[in-house]
Amino acid sequence: MASISLPKHCLPSLLAAKQPKTPSSQNLPIIFKSSGSHFLGLKFSHSSTLSIPSSSRAKIFISAKVSKGQVPPSFTLKDQDGRNVSLTKFKGKPVVVYFYPADETPGCTKQACAFRDSYEKFKKAGAEVVGISGDDPSSHKAFAKKYRLPFTLLCDEGNKVRKDWGVPADLFGTLPGRQTYVLDKSGVVQLIYNNQFQPEKHIDETLKLLQSL
Repeated sequence: MASISLPKHCLPSLLAAKQPKTPSSQNLPIIFKSSGSHFLGLKFSHSSTLSIPSSSRAKIFISAKVSKGQVPPSFTLKDQDGRNVSLTKFKGKPVVVYFYPADETPGCTKQACAFRDSYEKFKKAGAEVVGISGDDPSSHKAFAKKYRLPFTLLCDEGNKVRKDWGVPADLFGTLPGRQTYVLDKSGVVQLIYNNQFQPEKHIDETLKLLQSL
């Protein structure tokens, strides 16, 4: 039987040709096919694709524009009744400003109801509670009515205030952050608390600070 001899320098190239190519720095798609589903505060009404960078490229940048001890940028936004509400309205009393991803999502509903259930404690501390998301006034109105929320919900359509305050996003920037600020009577930030996955902890932390002021 005849034998075929190959030069030694050919073997590495032949072996390399059989190796499967693996993407090193491509985006890995996650497909959500269920209609009207909720995922950690994001609403999906139709089939959609969420691209998450691979570990070789994924980086999270948190730029906190508002820090403890600072006076945050003022704003004027519409509430659930379509009325303009300014941050300066609350000066002279402590105010809890909490940013949340969206109305009617599981975590945000749990957080809003926890603020509702402890609302008398906030009043006793002399504090106002204000929730902010990118939903419109009609969405806020329905949300507040359904869960009997006694506090103000403001509409940050376009997320301008969220950006001005530097609220960090989660899941590689795809999920609006859940962050709470406590301002004292002078409008100075005394607490910044961020916890996306334990929404009820925001109430415990803010009350703990307010009761110590």
